[in-house]
Amino acid sequence: MGDQIFRSATSVAANYREAYRARSRAEFISKLGDCQREREETILWLELPGDSETVKANKLTLLLEETNELMAIVTTIIKKSKD
Repeated sequence: MGDQIFRSATSVAANYREAYRARSRAEFISKLGDCQREREETILWLELPGDSETVKANKLTLLLEETNELMAIVTTIIKKSKD
């Protein structure tokens, strides 16, 4: 699961970087949508070890809070970009 978390989390960063190099507003919004999807996948991979009690849930709390904060930021950027 650690490898999966690493892959999906770093994909968020890669898509975010690609968004800011986008050639159009539509491409920018699309890449940010990719960030949201990868972030959702990252949350899944973070929740599974907590749900199975492989890792104590409180150890994952800060990571999950940070991913939710990032989602709020990306969502706000997408909304403002569509205006």
